[in-house]
Amino acid sequence: MQAVNNNIKPLAGQLKEREPLARYTSWRVGGEADYFYKPANIEDTQRYLRSLSGDESVLWLGLGSNVLVRDGGVRGVVIYTRGCLKRMEQTPDELLMVEAGVPCALVAKFAAEKNLSGAEFLAGIPGTMGGALAMNAGAFGGETWHLVKRVVMLNRHGDLIERQANEFTVGYRSVSVAEDEWFVACYLDLPKGVHEEGREKIRQLLAKRSKTQPTNIPSGGSVFKNPEGDYAARLIEATGLKGYRLGGAQVSEKHANFILNTGEATAKDIENLIDDVKSQVKEQHGVLLETEIRIIGEELAS
Repeated sequence: MQAVNNNIKPLAGQLKEREPLARYTSWRVGGEADYFYKPANIEDTQRYLRSLSGDESVLWLGLGSNVLVRDGGVRGVVIYTRGCLKRMEQTPDELLMVEAGVPCALVAKFAAEKNLSGAEFLAGIPGTMGGALAMNAGAFGGETWHLVKRVVMLNRHGDLIERQANEFTVGYRSVSVAEDEWFVACYLDLPKGVHEEGREKIRQLLAKRSKTQPTNIPSGGSVFKNPEGDYAARLIEATGLKGYRLGGAQVSEKHANFILNTGEATAKDIENLIDDVKSQVKEQHGVLLETEIRIIGEELAS
């Protein structure tokens, strides 16, 4: 059931029903969301959450990378933050405030412009700040939570809660988050740097990414976490799976930890290929790869 509370200000965002999610995911696959809401700002997001019935499931989506939406779609509500929760500014105490819908690449560039260092690696993360916070995203040796001073959470009741970074248990591609709380902003603590040095480092990292990763074909980003002391891409390549294909899904020949949509893949093709890669790597090397991407939604009824 959708909105039942009429004692709220009118919503300022865009609400759609039965919205196909393939257009919002970097893999370009995925079924429909029952309800799809693009809020105007954080305050509007608060009002929308307060309008929902208490048992309605809520999923947040930014750039749609690092997530595989199944072909049967998502029941409940999807809140889409890209282009909405987009404020970014330097605070009087010289922290960098970033809302959850800001692409990580823009954070890296903005920090460099403000003569701040340490955020350059964010240029290599193809997602929003909200997603980076939720999974402690990393690239080129850097990790998101190394930068975080405090965050702003939004709970199921539409309440804003400020939390310090030390209130979270953070690990490799994992962050402990209370149930029914979501990141809507963060404050990054970055040391002083030099504008031109920051820009040059970003340029070098992006050139390295372009050279080593398939950036021009639909994918979900890195599919598997690196096992301790090893690399998922090395194991997959050693298993002889570069270029391996099921349906329209293919293991990248450029970087084995990427699975590509060659143009006609379904989410089921991609999920089947993920499972097959895990099985073959386990059989040959005794290592069970763990997915970094989230697989969500329902399969199509047969």
